[in-house]
Amino acid sequence: MSARSIRTQVRRFIHRRWLAQVGLVFAFWFIGQMAVQATGLPVPGGVVGMLVVLALLATRRLSVFSMRRGSEWFLAEMMLFFVPAVLALLDHGELLGLLGLKVLAVIVGGTIAVMAVTGLTVDLCCRWTLRHAASGPAVE
Repeated sequence: MSARSIRTQVRRFIHRRWLAQVGLVFAFWFIGQMAVQATGLPVPGGVVGMLVVLALLATRRLSVFSMRRGSEWFLAEMMLFFVPAVLALLDHGELLGLLGLKVLAVIVGGTIAVMAVTGLTVDLCCRWTLRHAASGPAVE
């Protein structure tokens, strides 16, 4: 059996089985985690794994079909990944009272402040760019 034939069979196997695709997602996460531990990067391993997947997709070394079903399964079962967070909330009942409202107010206020400052900054930069573009290049 040639190497090309083996690659084709592996590709078909992965394209047809969602469980193999889930395993592929975990493999990229694991690769990212190992890279973070080896280099000491201050970034989660999942982010590094995602960047590896993005690079492989961009260079067409990895097909979208190699991960589509596995990714759809993760999205369909996403609620399972949030169950531990909800259970942790039940352990801390104080967050359901006045303290929780204060924390929520800080989160909402902070989000609004960041969005407003970002919007104003972008608007000011756009106006500054248009003003300087309208005046044309400097003539000596």
